Amino acid sequence: MNAQRAHPGRPRLVPPTTTASPHDQVLHAAAELFVTKGFAATSTREIAERVGIRQASLYYHFTGKDEILAELLQRSVRPAVDKVEEIEKLAATETDETALYALALVDVHTLAEAPHNVGMLATLPDVTSSGAYDAFRSTRVELAEAYGRLAARVATPGTSETPEPRHLGEMLMHLVEVVTSLRGIGATIDPATADAIAATCLRACGVSGGRISAAAASAAALVRRMPASAYSRTASP
Repeated sequence: MNAQRAHPGRPRLVPPTTTASPHDQVLHAAAELFVTKGFAATSTREIAERVGIRQASLYYHFTGKDEILAELLQRSVRPAVDKVEEIEKLAATETDETALYALALVDVHTLAEAPHNVGMLATLPDVTSSGAYDAFRSTRVELAEAYGRLAARVATPGTSETPEPRHLGEMLMHLVEVVTSLRGIGATIDPATADAIAATCLRACGVSGGRISAAAASAAALVRRMPASAYSRTASP
């Protein structure tokens, strides 16, 4: 690690009003500004002012806007990807429907907890054209492939003739990404909403109502026992 960036930096312009680390304070301030103003229209000076630090101090935590954006984008997808291996192992002891339901629940929670609804940034042209988007795209492909593998195992004969697994995975991801739209209109992503989205994913694969109900009960218990991802953080509104 660069020794300079590990330096505590200059004193704050204003006292901190949160217990979050300076690193996370920068992320949360940037998330709010990127979502409300746009990535290209936001400067590092504005981010620093929102946190209450000097612009120079921001560079002790990040090299610039692209690195901030890259981490924010990862927080909208990486926590779910980090649990894919564990979820896929469930197929050995649980049903494939339970594993797919669990992945959808984890993905819903990831998007619901991303600070300031940063999941919506991935649709903006000034974000998709940035260098920071490349790593996010790669991580998102990993998640789509995981959805596709699980969906292919549970799809009924009628649905398995439709897309290939990767495309079926993309379809299910888009169903889950309704979370960002719901947050955008001020909706709360409560457990009932999360279950409705996960159930819709299974229904899209042709799974019957009875099997969905059984998967929901098992998946909820499994997700509660899973450790938090290293990318998980306390969400901001």
